[in-house]
Amino acid sequence: MALGGLVSEYGWKGNRARFAGGIMQIIEVTGFAVRSAVITMRRRGTPLEFVIFPMVHVASPTFYSQVRIRLRECDLIVMEGIRGKSAGVSALTLAYRFAPRRRRNGLQEQREELLLPKDVPVINPDVTAAEAIADLKALPRWMYLLLMVAAPVMGLVFALRGPRAFLDEDQVVEDLPSTLRAEMMADDPVGQAMTGRRDQRLLDALGEIHAERSDESIRVAVVYGAGHVPAIVSGLRDRYGYRPREAEWLTVLIPA
Repeated sequence: MALGGLVSEYGWKGNRARFAGGIMQIIEVTGFAVRSAVITMRRRGTPLEFVIFPMVHVASPTFYSQVRIRLRECDLIVMEGIRGKSAGVSALTLAYRFAPRRRRNGLQEQREELLLPKDVPVINPDVTAAEAIADLKALPRWMYLLLMVAAPVMGLVFALRGPRAFLDEDQVVEDLPSTLRAEMMADDPVGQAMTGRRDQRLLDALGEIHAERSDESIRVAVVYGAGHVPAIVSGLRDRYGYRPREAEWLTVLIPA
């Protein structure tokens, strides 16, 4: 059963996200803007709730400030972030680090100091840089080398095109693929290599929080890239019985 059916009562009332046609929208892209759906998941009989923030690495400053405001209302933050450094990881991040450097683009790169409130505890269950690169090197060699070359080229394209580069249907994220192209992208071996181990670590960490603190009335923020969110939502549902109950749109960017 698609998750969208569980929360279809949320329409376009105010800034509530709409989940229609059995598909839960996570990142929405229109001809005018990019929006991210902040999703609250609850489990019947326990007060703990998970609030999932689908993040993008480059956005308007307003998006990050709106996320920060909402994180202040949470009791614990589970934060994405590959630990340590490596030349390979640095090469990959060039795909999004170029665009914010052009001031005319009006964009910022996601950074912890833009997001994290001072007094909310943070945990990071992510992989190390060495583990991330090891997973990528398990791909066919030609695929790994092509990825390392393509990342900086994509970064230059994004920087030159500006915010409109992000108004692309491939940037859409939903809980279930809704088109043949989306299904092919979901099965992409590069994407699996980049997210598989990381998703597993995250879900294990969320499981520990559920086991230890599910009887507490707390809000646990999960601040991870939007590409991880389908696995987060399905994992919390299938493993621990949490369901999406509320969702709110935040505007990621509006091209000038």
